[in-house]
Amino acid sequence: MGEDDVILKFENVTKRFPGVLALDNVSFAIRKGEVHALVGENGAGKSTLIKIVTGVYQKTSGEVIFDGKPVHFLTPHEALRNGIAAIYQEFNLIPALTVAENIFMGHHFTRRNFIVDWGKMREEARKLMEFLDVDIDVDAQVRDLGVAKKQVVEIAKALSLNARVLIMDEPTATLAQKEIEGLFRIIRFLKGKGVTVIYISHRLEEIYEVCDRVTVLRDGRYVGTRNVKEIKVDEIIRMMVGREVVEKFPRVAHHAGEEVLRVENLTRHGVLENISFSVRKGEILGIAGMVGSGRTELLRAIYGLDPIDAGKIYVKGKEVHIHSPLEAINHGIALLPEERKTQGLVLLLSVLDNLGLPLLPSLSNRGFVDDKKLTAVAQDMVEHMNIKTPSLLQKTMYLSGGNQQKVVLGKWFARNCDIYLFDEPTRGIDVGAKIEIYHLMNKLIERGSTIVMVSSELPEILAMSDRILVMREGKVMGELTREEATKEAILQLALGRREEYARVE
Repeated sequence: MGEDDVILKFENVTKRFPGVLALDNVSFAIRKGEVHALVGENGAGKSTLIKIVTGVYQKTSGEVIFDGKPVHFLTPHEALRNGIAAIYQEFNLIPALTVAENIFMGHHFTRRNFIVDWGKMREEARKLMEFLDVDIDVDAQVRDLGVAKKQVVEIAKALSLNARVLIMDEPTATLAQKEIEGLFRIIRFLKGKGVTVIYISHRLEEIYEVCDRVTVLRDGRYVGTRNVKEIKVDEIIRMMVGREVVEKFPRVAHHAGEEVLRVENLTRHGVLENISFSVRKGEILGIAGMVGSGRTELLRAIYGLDPIDAGKIYVKGKEVHIHSPLEAINHGIALLPEERKTQGLVLLLSVLDNLGLPLLPSLSNRGFVDDKKLTAVAQDMVEHMNIKTPSLLQKTMYLSGGNQQKVVLGKWFARNCDIYLFDEPTRGIDVGAKIEIYHLMNKLIERGSTIVMVSSELPEILAMSDRILVMREGKVMGELTREEATKEAILQLALGRREEYARVE
């Protein structure tokens, strides 16, 4: 590979934070016009490296060479102005502004008298949508767009500044399959136009769909770069975790006991329609379906986050009336939400404080928290859950995604709940952390808890569930036993073809 073929090069890039070596002499190169996958476990250094490239962080030592010249961007705006753009899971868009206004925010077209040329701005925005071959109204407010279209707006915004390197961080995490296919089409199109794409994803199967090469980081160090066509997924995993992964889904079968949770004709007008199911002690019930099928809304209704219009909920054979999360907790129900950063954790609080939140009543005396008991419980959970943190006082915002998820699970594990509602329990975390989460789920089942799990990852649903409910448009389309369940059967039900596979109760 000649220097003329390289668009971005890292030479011994090192980044130190207080007490943490995030990157350790990382060196590799990215070619012009390729789709280059960057993978590794949570905490491997991917995000840190990208933030150095885009000017969010400043490197401790080493060189970043862009188009043959050393660069040292002090701000993301400076990186963007020079042709490097990043699209993160949390979009950098203003909901109240239109598509066109978001695309050209900060570099509006103006007339000679410095008045914004709104007509020119909308015209150029339409050209970008035509260029990307997508149907998006440039006058629509961003708040009214779905996730996939917001992502396209981010891409258009980068292209409006002539970005030559486009970094995508977990771009498919919240997309449906059809939307993922649309994104892949755009990525291939951009590659054909000479744009270099750096693709970060924990969904390793996607790498084989769109990427040319893959670079693996582990513990802040460079492991290697391979051509995607010449490497199998098991080898990528071995490079990521540093060992052979024998079993990706360590499901342990257990005998189901008495009924623990029963839902009868649960209805929320326009959202859920006559949902009925039951789950027994020591059982994992998987809930599958397309994005927007009502899976998350079902868990929220059971947990008291959203009101219901009709239906009944029974816990251990007794009807309960749950109007708030506190009432759900008092009935032994815990929720691990889909959005762990905004709904499952208080990021500015420490690991100690987050782990102790559900336990404060039992650890308090006359309104004062017993710090010794809290510290003992939190330390036990850190060890039990294998949470990697410098100390109990570390703010959770600085933990990797997998360790944040283990903190969310740990606080409820310590509470010893009867029913766990898991909403996308492994979204956005690496394969090693996923396996740890699965082992923790098995521990919950072993001690007699019940799990209801929503997941968009079919291999996860198929491997970890004892039974699977498939939802579509707020309805249960059918139920599949572990023996009946296949990808094809689930997809048929999710698409509304229930007559072939459904066992409707």
